[in-house]
Amino acid sequence: MNELNETPHYIFESSWEVCNKVGGIYTVLSTKAHILQELFKDKIIFIGPDLWSETSAPDFKEDTVLFSDWREYATTNDQLKIKIGRWDVPGEPPVILVDFTPFFSERDNFFFRMWEDFRVNSMNAYGDYDESCIFAYAVGKVIESFYNHYQLQNKKVVALFNEWMLGMGALYVQKQLPAIATLFTTHATSIGRSIAGNDKPLYAYMNEYNGDQMAHELNMEAKHSLEKQAAWHVDCFTTVSDITACECKQLLDKEPHIVTPNGFERNFVPADKQYKKKREEARQTLLNVAEKLLGTSIAGDALLISTSGRYEYRNKGIDVFIEAMNRIRHSSLLGREVVAFIMVPAWVRYARADLQVAIEDNIETTGPLQVPFITHWLNLMEQDKVLNYIQHAGFTNAKDEKLKIIFVPCYQDGRDGIFNKPYYDLLIGMDATVFPSYYEPWGYTPLESVAFGIPTITTNLAGFGMWAQKEGVGEDISQGVTVINRTDYNYFDVADAIKQQIISLSQKNKREITQIKKRCFELASRAEWSNFIAHYLSAFSIALDNARKRNC
Repeated sequence: MNELNETPHYIFESSWEVCNKVGGIYTVLSTKAHILQELFKDKIIFIGPDLWSETSAPDFKEDTVLFSDWREYATTNDQLKIKIGRWDVPGEPPVILVDFTPFFSERDNFFFRMWEDFRVNSMNAYGDYDESCIFAYAVGKVIESFYNHYQLQNKKVVALFNEWMLGMGALYVQKQLPAIATLFTTHATSIGRSIAGNDKPLYAYMNEYNGDQMAHELNMEAKHSLEKQAAWHVDCFTTVSDITACECKQLLDKEPHIVTPNGFERNFVPADKQYKKKREEARQTLLNVAEKLLGTSIAGDALLISTSGRYEYRNKGIDVFIEAMNRIRHSSLLGREVVAFIMVPAWVRYARADLQVAIEDNIETTGPLQVPFITHWLNLMEQDKVLNYIQHAGFTNAKDEKLKIIFVPCYQDGRDGIFNKPYYDLLIGMDATVFPSYYEPWGYTPLESVAFGIPTITTNLAGFGMWAQKEGVGEDISQGVTVINRTDYNYFDVADAIKQQIISLSQKNKREITQIKKRCFELASRAEWSNFIAHYLSAFSIALDNARKRNC
């Protein structure tokens, strides 16, 4: 695959999610780190934001020896406020965290230069635009300082920037350090996500949409302009799936040079006896919280189902998940008791004290707690879409109902006050996951699920779903993954298809469940980074080759 056979000496990769766990890109980078460290020992350097002025990022380990000579140079000569260390994930790659706040004073001048040099229009920016772009500017400064200090002019250097938030970093490096080969990866176009999130039919009219026009209509001009110019100017433009490549071609008027799908690492999944122990602990925790919240006992063999991800109510299919659970609740064919968890971070006020006390003191609740659908109190609860739909659908979580539904509206970071376990330590206890996405450029959550041996349901509008179908699976839950056909208009058909698959799973015996788990592991092995990293090596080659041509 790596036909150009260009191998970099140094790789810089930057993202808002380096050592900052807020979404799926964190998983992309933190799992990819292991194999990149094997291939480019300490020459793969991640750069992230320093958002912890008084402390350090939870998974950052400072190293006072690593790049110590440059640290002094960067601090003294370039006035950079940085922390240098290692990312506490398998592979432990070098990581630089930069405090970007001192650069806000240069914002207007920097944005003007971005317009003058690359026609990036920041005039109508709002929200997180300024913060993201100033961080990207700081990343460019870090790379520039490191490059000059270590005199890398005669080395093959590539710099990979993730998502629109780092677009200005890519453009800055290409302008200031033209010998560096630049790569820009969009994990989802900002305008495509916006079209879908605004309840417009993205797929039925994809060929008719004009990205610039839609950006103006949806007040997305600044982000769209930055993303489009970054895609056009870098040496290699990539995206994570075939479905998003089509989106880029239509909405950014730029077809990616190559698709770099997201892999996973086996070392994130416990093995053998540890797997069994972790699964038992997870189930015990999940069932205990459910019993304390609902005030009733739940069968030990209850089917535990979950959905998770960002709170994008329509895009992530959260609405369809609730509708499907409601239909399962009314089915006479359900073979086992079911507890369905919606693990989607919302605007949490705090962990509910009554549930905390019941768990910590092991109090046997004899009746359901107030609002027995949620584990943490929210701000503006009356406006929450998930809670409103649960109540509108008529869920009661009563003792005699075979399906109970629970909203877990917090990040599963091990410190939420109720479960106090990280996400993977809860995922391993599930019997199935459901991700009926309408807009999902890749879909890490279903990939994580099968990697942990948990069968999953996704859609053909997710990059992972399309990949699974190419691998010859997806027709039935017995294959480890079900890929449901989803369009702009078949919402209820999708809910019915989910219902059928979950009921089918609830009727399977232990031997059949064991076979499904094996098929999950086998499919996940095909999506490991050892198989997918070749796409990145090709991207590096393309970037280096195009940079050389650009500099001729």
